[in-house]
Amino acid sequence: MRTLIISDTACLILFDKIGKLDILQKLFQQVTISSNIAEEFNQKTPEWIIIKDPINSKYISAFSEIVDAGEASAIALLIESEDSLLILDDLKARHLADELKLKYTGSIGILILAKRKGLITDLDEIITKIQSTNFRLSNALIHKLKSS
Repeated sequence: MRTLIISDTACLILFDKIGKLDILQKLFQQVTISSNIAEEFNQKTPEWIIIKDPINSKYISAFSEIVDAGEASAIALLIESEDSLLILDDLKARHLADELKLKYTGSIGILILAKRKGLITDLDEIITKIQSTNFRLSNALIHKLKSS
């Protein structure tokens, strides 16, 4: 079975702001988001982004007490999907994913993967673009990105 890639809103917004949304398509061909995430993203989604909602609304209700609706729906969708990976940046959501023993990465992890696959060559330009957004990029993350 092919790995289902589920993205939370933060990665979509960041990659859209820096003009690199297409990296997700180049890496995975298809990305899945929930309708909550599509609403939070508030942009027209390309055809390679599939909108799918979790079946069990109890997960969303329970997780919404800890994280926002988009993150709750993404985590619920991940739980319901075999062989899946979640792209998740929010710290509270990552802690919840850790507690649930879920497989996730973040936007920086995606950029590292894209660099390793030769899809990114100019990291300094990308780092500069990220720093011009409201995305928090620590010196440790910059170092990790450059050294990968």
